[in-house]
Amino acid sequence: MSDFEEEREVGVGPHPLPWPDDPRFDPELLANGDRRNVLDRYRYWSNDAIVADLETKRHSFHVAVENWQHDLNIGTVVRTANAFNTAGVHIVGKKRWNRRGAMVTDRYLTVHHHNDVAELKTWCDDAGLVIVGIDIVPGSIPIETVELPQNCLLLFGQEGPGLSEQACASAQMICSIAQFGSTRSINVGVAAGIAMHTWIRQHAPIPQ
Repeated sequence: MSDFEEEREVGVGPHPLPWPDDPRFDPELLANGDRRNVLDRYRYWSNDAIVADLETKRHSFHVAVENWQHDLNIGTVVRTANAFNTAGVHIVGKKRWNRRGAMVTDRYLTVHHHNDVAELKTWCDDAGLVIVGIDIVPGSIPIETVELPQNCLLLFGQEGPGLSEQACASAQMICSIAQFGSTRSINVGVAAGIAMHTWIRQHAPIPQ
């Protein structure tokens, strides 16, 4: 069997003795190893310690997804939101969603729920966030040509129908993502990743 065919073991094994004297470390992880999908700098840290560190460096944008029919892509959106350390994720509509796609990353950020778009808009108004819808609709602006507000909420519609009429009416800006093939739209999880990374490129300091 070649090296490429061998299954790569993720993470690290038990920490050698003596263990470091650091309250951020989890004794169980030190004893048994840490196979979680986390950055190397967070190896052996408890979940609470990781969240506390992330809270000190959250970015100022939020992400929201409408969830009226099915939720096949919400897990992907949550996982990507964790990768970009968003301030929070918002589920609009049905409260239940399939967490498998999130790969437990929902443990490291706050997931809010809103019964409808009106409730989401009230929350955003109170928080001082500009709602930016992402969809291909008449009057949408190519996201490649605009600067996204620093304090904003990126709002995505249900897979298939896209943003609801209520969502479009509540958004102060609607952006589209340039496409060059034959399909009319792209997967919501992919669109969310593109939009989040656009915000990152415009507003976040890039680590060297």
